Amino acid sequence: QVQLVESGGGLVQAGGSLRLSCAGSGRTLSNYGMGWFRQAPGKEREFVAAISYYGGSTDYADSVKGRFTISRDIAKNTVYLQMNSLNPEDTAVYYCAVGPQYGGALRILAAFGSWGQGTQVTVSS
Repeated sequence: QVQLVESGGGLVQAGGSLRLSCAGSGRTLSNYGMGWFRQAPGKEREFVAAISYYGGSTDYADSVKGRFTISRDIAKNTVYLQMNSLNPEDTAVYYCAVGPQYGGALRILAAFGSWGQGTQVTVSS
């Protein structure tokens, strides 16, 4: 069983940056594709970014493409989400989860499990 803990959220002004971390324990994350999702108040959880198990393939939601970067550090068993040029529409609770090793299913929420508790990101205008 994999346990995931997100960190790095906070309050930032529009145009600012944050880096989220997702630390894994219990099992190595290198066997899994990893994803970041977010959920704003009153909205459904949505896909943000994903990375394949070997790190060579990444995918992003159109709304964050060019601003967010997902990466992984195998040695630290950690996945990151670097978020730049943040805007108020990025305000949400951000979650990481383990998913398929690669492929289109990395965009599908139902394909993911072992969700972390989430970290709040608030962007002020």
